[in-house]
Amino acid sequence: MTVKIVTDTLSDIPDDLANELGITLIPLTVSFGHESFLDRIEISSEDFYERMVREDVIPTTTQPSPFSFTNVYNELANESDEILVITLSSKLSGTYQSALNAKSTVSDTCRIEVLDSQKIIMSFGLAVIAAAKMANAGAGIDEIIAATKVRLDNTQLVAYFDSLKYLVKGGRVGKAQGFVGSLLSVKPILTIRDGEMGPLTRVRSKAAGLDYLYNAVATTDNIESVGVEYCTTPEDAEYLIERISDIVPREDIYKSIVCPVVGTYSGPGGVAVSIMSKPS
Repeated sequence: MTVKIVTDTLSDIPDDLANELGITLIPLTVSFGHESFLDRIEISSEDFYERMVREDVIPTTTQPSPFSFTNVYNELANESDEILVITLSSKLSGTYQSALNAKSTVSDTCRIEVLDSQKIIMSFGLAVIAAAKMANAGAGIDEIIAATKVRLDNTQLVAYFDSLKYLVKGGRVGKAQGFVGSLLSVKPILTIRDGEMGPLTRVRSKAAGLDYLYNAVATTDNIESVGVEYCTTPEDAEYLIERISDIVPREDIYKSIVCPVVGTYSGPGGVAVSIMSKPS
């Protein structure tokens, strides 16, 4: 039987691609005051950012419950005897723990493995895509897990933020704390290290930020795939994709919009690239 691949919506894998590859996406929840929405299901990324800009209410987020994973596990256990779950970093959300807790509620006849990616958005979404392609080609779960761990180790995230204020208000500033005093004068470039957001550098303009993101790709060897994401400026993503296409085949570049839950902390205007190198 084909190994079933499960991840959360913070992987930012586009719905059409997830459907094509048979990836199950489990949503987190984003709330405006007393109104709650399942990420990417009950509120689109576009509607979320429009509302975020329009309203003064700072959104909040909630991880999926173990019950959400139990329902998916039970459904997929009817189709396969092996399920691999890959979640966003456990240091940024309790999603990994919910996925782990749900394992005990499913029959022992189905093997379920849960990986903490220690990453966010397409920096683990790219590895999930590769895992699904391996599963569809007939690879076993142990082979997929081994390859996924290598790919996660070989993936970097470089993200341009228009401001750190949303990250600060959301309490997810992490190792980028040193940038907080410069919120209004610079544009931060962040990455993820050891499962937490951390600083790379600061730039004075979006143009400089986009150049930095491009150079991150251009100076990486042996690239397997690249994810290019935006919050509210698809034209910035297209600009980067056009430039990156000179060094990475277009079919290996995935374009996506940053999901509402992550958008709660990034705010509007952000752009990111995730770069996954080929396993050696």
